[in-house]
Amino acid sequence: MGDFIAAFGFALLMWWLSTGFILFLNHLHPSTYRRSLTVVTLLAIAALVGIHAGSDQTTKLAALLAFAQALVVWAWLEMSYFMGLVTGPRKAPCPPGARGWTRFQLALQTSLYHELAVIACGAIIIAITWKAANPVAAGTFLTLWLMRWSAKLNLFLGVPNVNTEWFPKPLRFLCSYMPVKPMNLLFPFTVSAATIVTAWLFVLAVGESDGFVRTSYAVVGSLLALAVLEHWFLVLPLRDSLLWNWALRLAGRETPAGEDPAPASATRVELEQAPAQSIGKLGQFGRASGQTLRRQDITAARVAP
Repeated sequence: MGDFIAAFGFALLMWWLSTGFILFLNHLHPSTYRRSLTVVTLLAIAALVGIHAGSDQTTKLAALLAFAQALVVWAWLEMSYFMGLVTGPRKAPCPPGARGWTRFQLALQTSLYHELAVIACGAIIIAITWKAANPVAAGTFLTLWLMRWSAKLNLFLGVPNVNTEWFPKPLRFLCSYMPVKPMNLLFPFTVSAATIVTAWLFVLAVGESDGFVRTSYAVVGSLLALAVLEHWFLVLPLRDSLLWNWALRLAGRETPAGEDPAPASATRVELEQAPAQSIGKLGQFGRASGQTLRRQDITAARVAP
């Protein structure tokens, strides 16, 4: 049980810090973007080398390192997107009247190059850990990838909460592709499926006697649990942004305590009333990483999910 608690605490800390780190860098002046991306690019390359070097190591420390290294690669993907380096061919709001498949295609074009970069990085991590004794990095990356897609689809179909104040101005037009709705039909299915898998991973972790395997199940399961939590933040009346106000404060964009961020609260009301051509001027897209799109996506990082 001690290994399980340690793995959960490590995943929670990495999720919180990585999401805040990306949020902080994204809200600095654009003149800092090149330097930030250069440093994180070097870290991502080093992380890939580390994943390969540790792919045959089966210690608890190796599992935690592989998890952290996968988060570094994910952080680079999120930063390169939100800083405008790797986005997509379309950089305009959703046209008025676009519906269904047309709206989906236009939305995909806004992040097409980014999605291809995610696929490429995922393929690299899977290739260098294929049939290896330590698959934690691949499991971590796949968890982030699938839950990010889930978050993006839910945002596209409509959710009530979007942290618009978190996103750089060049990407605010993306909110025009996301309707504000109390709920969408996909949400309960995605959250239920992810919750079942989370419970399964936790049961495997608790019942496992080998320390490495127990830590592996626990750390990936913890990340999935945090991604589920981020999904709930999309629909519940909770201000998850308070968790990362420290990052906004460091970047000089602190949200005043006790009040909703002005862009977010204004957008949430106006998105329900404004014509489609105005929506692109009011909001920002989505977490992400990373991480869910709301942070992460971010996190999200989300990086943290």
